[in-house]
Amino acid sequence: MASNLYETDFYAWTLEQSKLLKEGDFKHLDIPNLVEEIESLGKQQRQELRNRLGILIGHLLKWHYQPDKRTKSWRATIREQRREILQLLKENPSLKPYLAEAIADAYESGKDLVVKETPLDYEDLPENCPYIADQLVDPNFPNDLNPAR
Repeated sequence: MASNLYETDFYAWTLEQSKLLKEGDFKHLDIPNLVEEIESLGKQQRQELRNRLGILIGHLLKWHYQPDKRTKSWRATIREQRREILQLLKENPSLKPYLAEAIADAYESGKDLVVKETPLDYEDLPENCPYIADQLVDPNFPNDLNPAR
């Protein structure tokens, strides 16, 4: 029954599984699908980190390679992505060891963003990410990001 519900009405399945867990009725749990969904949640966190890093890196590249076209929208996007990345890492500290790999993967998405949104092409950009993790989360990097107050 639970497996069938999983296939036909996922939301109802989640409610049923939650109820069974709360009641301690472990013998009626849909263990195979619960395992699959829990693993999927972990993968989603990694994907969110990569996505946010890709957007951040893309906007930092635009910032560095097109200083005459900078906008407050780029600045706001950089700030927003940093804030979300830091929150994601705070809520999921076990993602920190994955950060270097995520940056390398996200760099490709960042380059795609730049190529789509600017006259720059792939050969205009470094082959590897020019930013280290500390720079990516540093609110004062680059030093010309925040206007003088």
